[in-house]
Amino acid sequence: MQVVIVGGGVMGAATAWFLARQHGIRALVLERDLGYHLASSARSVCAIRQQFSTAINIRVSQASLLFYRDFATQLELGTDAPALGLTEPGYLYLSATDEGASRLRAHQVLQQAHDVPTRLLEPDAIATRYPWMQVGDLTLGSLGVSTATSGEGWFDGYAALQGFRQAAVRLGVEFREATVRDFVVREDRVTAVGTGAGDQVSADVVVLTAGAWSGALAGAVGVDLPVRARKRDVFAVESSLHAPDAPLVIDPSGVWFRPEREPGVFFCGAPPRGDDTDDLPLDAVDHGLFDEVIWPVLAARVPAFDALKVRTSWAGYYEMNTVDHNGLVGAVAPYANLYTACGFSGHGLQQAPAVGRGLAELIATGGYQSLDLSPFRVSRLAEGAPLLEQNVI
Repeated sequence: MQVVIVGGGVMGAATAWFLARQHGIRALVLERDLGYHLASSARSVCAIRQQFSTAINIRVSQASLLFYRDFATQLELGTDAPALGLTEPGYLYLSATDEGASRLRAHQVLQQAHDVPTRLLEPDAIATRYPWMQVGDLTLGSLGVSTATSGEGWFDGYAALQGFRQAAVRLGVEFREATVRDFVVREDRVTAVGTGAGDQVSADVVVLTAGAWSGALAGAVGVDLPVRARKRDVFAVESSLHAPDAPLVIDPSGVWFRPEREPGVFFCGAPPRGDDTDDLPLDAVDHGLFDEVIWPVLAARVPAFDALKVRTSWAGYYEMNTVDHNGLVGAVAPYANLYTACGFSGHGLQQAPAVGRGLAELIATGGYQSLDLSPFRVSRLAEGAPLLEQNVI
């Protein structure tokens, strides 16, 4: 079986590795830039959590976390495995309204039903645990607590990508730099992938894992996937605050921050100002977002952040599913041999192990074996049955 994977980021690389490792299928991965200069996998701050509002997102992230905790062993790379740097100090969602507090309580019921040990904290308890934080306007917080089976934190997303890629190559998977332009279609099958070099690569199965560019590529075969490239700006700042136990904090305003490994350095960001426009250039960081939105919120929440220095900044794309902010995984109608995994809206890196494994199972065996990913099915769009996720950062 000749499987051609279009897109060699973490989702494509994970799918390729699972196909080779679990099913003996050596895919050809076509990636337009093997330096990954614009890839979301390389530009993400890459966190992992279980505080979702849908059961499938919880289960997928739990399975992926177990994989990442044993990353080098799972990939059989030994000491050659890139350092993942997984740390699990938690996520802290903050609410400043009664409505927001009710939503956190409702989410906790679902989360605890799926063995996610979230802890609801009243404002005084937040101040006791994190004395550097102002809590006067808060109504409730929800903290993800790390246990043997469930945890929240962050890791090196680029290392995850490179680990999957290296492991796949060891098993005979080829990564080829090529820009996919079009597809050859005969009846209900995609029989070849056309590249910018004028080549046509024959395929028995085509897998579309091109991240933010998946929607445009699907359009080449007449499929409307609501996946768009949405720019997100990230700022690395220096502060006098030393809080190595700080979680990733999501302020009620939507501003977020978390510590880096170097003492006094924090990453932070916020939703964009104004319209969330498609395809904005990544070399145009919105510094006004930091000056006018992020910094005032940070200074009000953490007094030590009143004096901050921006060390660096960058932007990356969310592959935004504009319908329901959840991944699109599985068969793509009307084609009998076209599959996808895209549209994760910021969750792709954290969910890649479980999704890559499931998609490989679907391609190789015709069904899901380890975890039922059917809630992510592409057909839910045509069914008018969106899978709405409320906890989106």
